[in-house]
Amino acid sequence: MNHTHWESDREFAHRMDAADELRRFRDAFEIRDSNLIYMDGNSLGRLPKRTRDVLERVVEDEWGGDLIRGWGSGWYDAPQRIGAKVAQILGARPHEVIISDSTSVNLFKLVVAALRARPDRRQIVSDELNFPTDLYIVQGAVDLLDGGHVLSLVSSRDGIATDQQAVLDAIDETTALVALSHPTFKSAYLYDVPAITERAHSTGALVLWDFSHAVGAVGLKLNEWDVDLAVGCTYKFLNGGPGSPAFLYVREDLHSELLSPIWGWWGHRAPFAFDLDYEPAADLTRFLAGSPPCLSLLAIEPAIELTLEAGIERIRKKSVGLTSYLIALADVLLAPLGFELGSPRDPARRGSHVSVRHAEGYRITRALIEEMDVIPDFREPDNIRIGVAPLYTSYAEVWETVDRIRRVVEAERYRAYSAVRQTIT
Repeated sequence: MNHTHWESDREFAHRMDAADELRRFRDAFEIRDSNLIYMDGNSLGRLPKRTRDVLERVVEDEWGGDLIRGWGSGWYDAPQRIGAKVAQILGARPHEVIISDSTSVNLFKLVVAALRARPDRRQIVSDELNFPTDLYIVQGAVDLLDGGHVLSLVSSRDGIATDQQAVLDAIDETTALVALSHPTFKSAYLYDVPAITERAHSTGALVLWDFSHAVGAVGLKLNEWDVDLAVGCTYKFLNGGPGSPAFLYVREDLHSELLSPIWGWWGHRAPFAFDLDYEPAADLTRFLAGSPPCLSLLAIEPAIELTLEAGIERIRKKSVGLTSYLIALADVLLAPLGFELGSPRDPARRGSHVSVRHAEGYRITRALIEEMDVIPDFREPDNIRIGVAPLYTSYAEVWETVDRIRRVVEAERYRAYSAVRQTIT
């Protein structure tokens, strides 16, 4: 197949990499196999080299030498200290963000707290594109509270985007909470956060955003947008490590109004008084629960610092460049092979991953991983999800990824693999 468009020119990718103002950050990550192309940073980021050094120090010197004294030399205040650094990436005040538990647990805390803060309202608005666990958490909270709440899901016509006007229209005076993901996990569709937040506030509802697929790759301005509540994980574009604790954000004026449903001693106003009755802390620490997993918590900090050094504006600029290039390549090289774009074309409405759809998407993904040294991931029913992490993904890797997908399909390599889904896709 003869391609003459600039998009299919490998040299174009090399020129873009040579001009990349973030190219030095690639060397900050562990990359052991130069032929392996990692396109799943939107699920688990690469290991920063400095994280390995920090963990060695924490294990050998602090745990090994200081023992329990480590709590007084950087462990105890880590949820607040690291949260304040994440706040810079979110566009929030330092004391509005804390690191605690998993995204799902933090989501549960905020959903229940929000519903209890709007006791006369029964509707919860979300959409069909939301991450399933977010919907499960909401369903579980509704069941637990047994208050007659109704979860209303706005539909999507194409599986890529939701009609924003339909979301705005769904929010009314009966709405207690709007809970959405920005961007959506399959297509990377980005909402107009300020417009939805403003609509919710005009009716008296609260809004809870899941920024798991945005933080570290998409510019966020939580204070400017007047965001009420937010959660997100730290192991995707923030490169905090597998299962690293998540962040939780509550706007300052809501700290005293909302109460976590999990009353743990770390959320007590005086944890080491060991009172028998619970009294919540006055600030955001009321949303802490039990002792944090320090090894995984402390591993987040050096990765966050890399993002701050690079700057979210430069990261977002490169993200748009990489995803736009990927789509241009797919139009030339993959569309003739039966692929369709599963993400928005407008970069203002697209996060840092691109889905390409094909009827044999699952088996193509298997062939890419097993034979072609490309690691994307697959999302039902037919999405090959390609995540670009601007701190370490190159334009050359984008070119090579699309070319290897083309080669898999043209040679029908995917036919050697079963369509039966493995446990992890």
